[in-house]
Amino acid sequence: MDDLRRPFRARPPKPRTGRGRTLACLLLVSAAVAGTGGCGGTATTAAPSSPSVPSSASAKATDASPSATASAGASAGQALPAPGAPLPADPARLATALRDTTTALNAAIDRWRPSTGTPPRDVELLALYQQRLYRHAARHRALADRAFARLPAALAAQAKDNVSALRELLALTRPIKPSAVFKVQPARPAAELLGHFKRAERRFGVEWEVLASVMFVETKFGRVRADSHAGAQGPMQFMPATWRAYGMGGDVQNPRDAVMAAANYLHASGAPRDYRRALHAYNPSQAYVDAVLLHARQMRRDPRAYYAYYNWQVFVLTTAGERRLTGPK
Repeated sequence: MDDLRRPFRARPPKPRTGRGRTLACLLLVSAAVAGTGGCGGTATTAAPSSPSVPSSASAKATDASPSATASAGASAGQALPAPGAPLPADPARLATALRDTTTALNAAIDRWRPSTGTPPRDVELLALYQQRLYRHAARHRALADRAFARLPAALAAQAKDNVSALRELLALTRPIKPSAVFKVQPARPAAELLGHFKRAERRFGVEWEVLASVMFVETKFGRVRADSHAGAQGPMQFMPATWRAYGMGGDVQNPRDAVMAAANYLHASGAPRDYRRALHAYNPSQAYVDAVLLHARQMRRDPRAYYAYYNWQVFVLTTAGERRLTGPK
């Protein structure tokens, strides 16, 4: 797709009819921690393909290994949190875990050179534990409120935004059968995706943080390969008719083309003048709109949030409990 030379043709937004519950209602990909997507795909320079993953075969997000002794604060000399490390059950310990984990994760992100590709182990493990802490807080409101009151103001604001976004997405979620199969794959490199977001911002004026938040909520940065039950496709989850109108001749499964098309569609729907209107056209759910904007706000406040979100993993909610489909073992 020659996105730099092909002229932009603004069209009235086409309603995305027939989407019903999208992936966002099935996946706890969040952004929070959670996820619900409704829009994902693969890159032209293909990432290694991965097999379909039955949700029942994945580790439970809340599994706590009795032998796990890893500290949440993985600063120098301290152990990293294990993938199934126990979650704090009282406000003081939850506040400490959130503070120490976020501090250690920010330091690990600062040491990471995203242009090299694969995230280092400390970033992956700290981001996963942070995600699980926020998921835990989202399910236990009284515990979260008491814990957040103990946090410094900036971290408390971050925690409230992340948990609010997760709760919005969880409100859309309905459990599925444990036998359901989802196709997942590795995400394209964080630096590569960021380049797509910023290129689309330059062309259409839609903030890169909003575009990144959409891909995060929809498919966890392309980790989810499955189409929605309504037929939405690719990393940004486009319905076929909408793609024909706004895809500019590109490949719906190509992250670069999909991000450019999403910026095209959001611009035609009112962004950047009115992000709420534009995002509601993209996915007609107020909870979805709120979640996307909350995550985008975090990335505006601190660009490291993008790299933290990039390392949050795919979870699904089944009638037998939650399952994690991607991430460190």
